[in-house]
Amino acid sequence: MAEPIDISSKLSLFSEHWSPKVIARLNDYEIKLAKLKGEFVWHTHDDTDELFLVVEGRLTIQLRDGDVTLGPGQLFVVPRGVEHCPITDGDVAVMLIEPAGVVNTGAAGGELTAAYDDSLLD
Repeated sequence: MAEPIDISSKLSLFSEHWSPKVIARLNDYEIKLAKLKGEFVWHTHDDTDELFLVVEGRLTIQLRDGDVTLGPGQLFVVPRGVEHCPITDGDVAVMLIEPAGVVNTGAAGGELTAAYDDSLLD
């Protein structure tokens, strides 16, 4: 029988930051959870929009033309090709919805590029 996915429960299963975990799939998209802390890298996703939904904490998405700050229950879609850099003042948990195979750092690469992780799929 199908079971609902408990977001809080899934978040309790990992502690690393900037390493999205796939928790579900929707057509060609993946639903991911990530824990964020500090500043990420400036990057773009040339082929897709990126949806951030804050579950816990406060997230600022820096954009070249102004910042967007989100609290729990708020979301923002970064349009494809728009350079952005997530930053937090503390621990933040987010849900990401994006096409399968999207690399978290886009073309920027670097040490914060996360390995693909679908270990939280049931």
